[in-house]
Amino acid sequence: MENSKELKLDYPLVWEYKIILEKEHDAKLVGKEVLEDREHSIKKSQDSKKGKYISHTLKVTVHSDEDRKAIFQALKEHLKIKFVL
Repeated sequence: MENSKELKLDYPLVWEYKIILEKEHDAKLVGKEVLEDREHSIKKSQDSKKGKYISHTLKVTVHSDEDRKAIFQALKEHLKIKFVL
């Protein structure tokens, strides 16, 4: 039995990424650095228990699996982003 659960999505759609930054970094600026002129929104989610990190929800319209994965990779590679979900 094959255990492949490929995600089947109907594009375009709005995708949410959870990004975690140190509190001194501006999430809106980081989003603009990654997505440039592409329309997106960033909303603060919560602070870490000790207040060093802040998580944010970034929403952007993606047009394909490749587009969705490329954005994830670009977020993951950004030096100010500690973690991406």
